[in-house]
Amino acid sequence: MLEHRNAIPLKPVRVVIIGAGGFVGGASAAMLEAQNIPTLRIGRDSVDLLTSDAIGKLIALLKPDDALVVVSAIAPCKTVSMLSDNIRMMESVCLALEKAPVAHVAYISSDAVYADDTNPLTEESRIQPDSLHGMMHAARELMLRSVVGDTPFAALRPSLLYGVDDPHNGYGPNQFRRRGQAGEDIVLFGEGEERRDHVLIDDVAAIILNVLLRRSAGALNVATGSVASFRDIAELVAGHFEKPPRIVGRPRSGPMPHDGYRPFDIRACKAAFPDFRYTPLAEGIAVTHDRSKGQEIAGT
Repeated sequence: MLEHRNAIPLKPVRVVIIGAGGFVGGASAAMLEAQNIPTLRIGRDSVDLLTSDAIGKLIALLKPDDALVVVSAIAPCKTVSMLSDNIRMMESVCLALEKAPVAHVAYISSDAVYADDTNPLTEESRIQPDSLHGMMHAARELMLRSVVGDTPFAALRPSLLYGVDDPHNGYGPNQFRRRGQAGEDIVLFGEGEERRDHVLIDDVAAIILNVLLRRSAGALNVATGSVASFRDIAELVAGHFEKPPRIVGRPRSGPMPHDGYRPFDIRACKAAFPDFRYTPLAEGIAVTHDRSKGQEIAGT
């Protein structure tokens, strides 16, 4: 649950984003800059959190009035080495914050911190990751929380994300669209029966903006509250092509993740931000397709 320290929305003096070169960080920075909020983008080219000079560089950059958004991660975290590196990266951030505290901290975590549950997940659901990726985010939340003291700290836990600039090409809307653009079949695991909650990247950026404006503290899931099967998603994506790609299933090599069903109860988000509306999946896929076509025409 979130608690707002600002009774009314107030623009931060400045927002510093660590990981601004990534999918979420870049979208968040663009939205903040569109609101004329001073934003400092920090990427690996300016501060590599795995190098010995990272702490000093961060201390020199951070100011007491800053709001800090931490997005940087090596993700998805699949190996012990990646887990170790991610912890070391957060160690640099935490040691810098001990020397240079800021006014507000937000960490972009993941719903992977939660145990599987047959009931819709809430912010009160049990933290019990069953993957290195979930363990990484749960540990990093705890690391930040241990150093911020009285500074408001928000942990945002997105479900699956999609958008034209997604770099991972993971199974789902982005991969399906790219296969369609390449004239390839959309290939489903099994028949694509599993149902998940997918969030448009714009909505993630908007939630981050709202959290910063309200100087919110606590945990918040970033999910639409609706689930769709991967077959339904594939059909939505395919419907945007003049020559729709074939949708084909293939035998599974293992069990469905999360037992094939991972819904969210989003009452906490509605309570925190009553005016916020998540983009419906069909609308988000249409927006993403149009942007992709625009980039294709522009040659970017």
